[in-house]
Amino acid sequence: MGDIRTLRRRGAVALGITVMVAPLTVALGTGSAQAASCSTQTGPYQKQVEKFLGRPVDGKQSAADCKAIKAFQTKHKISPNAGYAGSITWGVMDLMNKQKAVGDNPNKAGKCPTDKGRIACVDLTLQLSWIQDGKDLKYGPVPVRTGRNGHETRTGLKKVYWRDIDHVSSIYDVPMPYSQFFDGGQAFHSVGISVWSPPGSHGCVNMTTKDAVKYWNTLRKGDDVFVYGRKPGT
Repeated sequence: MGDIRTLRRRGAVALGITVMVAPLTVALGTGSAQAASCSTQTGPYQKQVEKFLGRPVDGKQSAADCKAIKAFQTKHKISPNAGYAGSITWGVMDLMNKQKAVGDNPNKAGKCPTDKGRIACVDLTLQLSWIQDGKDLKYGPVPVRTGRNGHETRTGLKKVYWRDIDHVSSIYDVPMPYSQFFDGGQAFHSVGISVWSPPGSHGCVNMTTKDAVKYWNTLRKGDDVFVYGRKPGT
């Protein structure tokens, strides 16, 4: 792989890295979530969204409903953030519900190998990751943000091959703190946006700073990574 200082000077290209992470403009192909007036229209997922937000479930849009929906959309960079209970907003909420339902047994189906010792698992379908050692859960599960359609996080068994705590993408010129690369330019690293922000990264596994730090302190070069499933919408 060559001298690590040389690799850092040359950036990701020297490693054959072609894809890093989504730029911080993550709205649906149009840039970051844009300000919008509050919608008075009842959305197709009105009741589900009202229930998720703890609003009165009457299936009819109100000014208070719109304010609550808009706040959720703004927080998670869902665009447009007009307070409309549409499919994208409900999709994020539905994923949150499914992640919560997993509890502390993310490998219940046994899809992540238990014969590799310490391993980081990534479930694309549920957008969850965790670290286990054999059958013992060591950390997680935690929500993650993986590759968007056309830039999917690649599945299969991999290994952490390079770690760079202060990495900066040579393609997008954005910081990628606590980067742990496991497949070309695809890495675990922290982001300064919501891990539920659609549509996703350019292949990296985005995490909160807290979780990325824990992964950094737990994993080592050579540790296994197993990615499986399929992210909704890809």
